[in-house]
Amino acid sequence: MTGFASGKGAFGPHSWGWELRSVNGKGLDMRLRLPDWLTGLEAALRAEMSKAIGRGNVTLSLRISREETSSELRLNESAMEAALAALAQTESMASAQGIVLTPSRASDLLALKGMMETGTDDDDPAPLVAQLRKEFSGLLTDFLAMRQTEGEALAEVLNAQLDQIARLTEQAAGLAEQRRDEMAQTFKSNLARVLDNAQGADADRVAQELAMIAVKADITEEIDRLAAHVAAARALLADDGPVGRKLDFLTQEFNREANTLCSKSQNAELTSVGLELKAVIDQMREQVQNVE
Repeated sequence: MTGFASGKGAFGPHSWGWELRSVNGKGLDMRLRLPDWLTGLEAALRAEMSKAIGRGNVTLSLRISREETSSELRLNESAMEAALAALAQTESMASAQGIVLTPSRASDLLALKGMMETGTDDDDPAPLVAQLRKEFSGLLTDFLAMRQTEGEALAEVLNAQLDQIARLTEQAAGLAEQRRDEMAQTFKSNLARVLDNAQGADADRVAQELAMIAVKADITEEIDRLAAHVAAARALLADDGPVGRKLDFLTQEFNREANTLCSKSQNAELTSVGLELKAVIDQMREQVQNVE
C-alpha cells in the first residue's frame, strides 16, 4: 500500500528533514537511509516500523546537518601545553648552540593543526538519537494515517468489484438453470443417435457415459464456491487486521472457479458471463496488491 509522510526538526546545533514512503509489495521490505554515526537509531526505528507495518516496500530517508559557529571553537589545552613544551625545549637547545631564534607569536601556535577544535559537548550522539526517536513516532503516525485513508478508499473499490462478481455469479446461475432443459434434450438426442448407429451397444452403458458428461458440465459447485468466496472477501475487508495476503490467495480461488465455469459452459451467453467474471477478478487482483 502506498503512503507518504515527511517532517523537519532541530535539536541543539543539528537540524534534519526526513521522509517515509511506501509502495506496493508482496511482503515487507524496509530500506533505511540514515547517517551511520547515529548509533542505535536504525535498529530502533526498524523495530518500530516492523510493529506498525505489515506489507509494502518502505523507505525511510534522514538528512541531517549541523550548524557550525565560531563560538564553538575551543583551545585544545593539552595540544597547546605540548606545543609550548616543545617550543621551550627547542629554544633551550638553540641557545646552547649559540643560535638566536625569532620570537614565536601566539598566532603561529594557534595555527598549528589540532590546536583549535569544535566543542565536544554534543559529541555523544545519544541525546540526538533520543530526540529523533521521539519525533519519528509523529512521522510514523502521519504515515499510517495516510495509509488508513487510502485503505478505506481501496475497500470501497474492492467492495464494488465484489458487487460485480456477485451479480455476474447470479447471472451465471440463471443461465445455467435455463440451459438445463436444453442440455437434457441434447443428451437424449445424442443417446438416440448413438443407439441407432451402434448395433449391439449396451444401452445402459451408453446412458451412464452420457450421464457422466452431464455431471462434468454441471457448474453448480463453481457457482456455490464463487458465492462463498464473495462472502469471505467481504468478511476480510471488514476485518481491522492485515488481510492483503489472504485476499491475494482468495483472488486466485476466484480465478480458478471462473476458468472452470468457462470450460464447462457449452453456451455462448454463459461463456460471455464467465469471461466478464475473469476480467473483474483480474482487476480486483491488481487492487489487492495494494492491500496490507
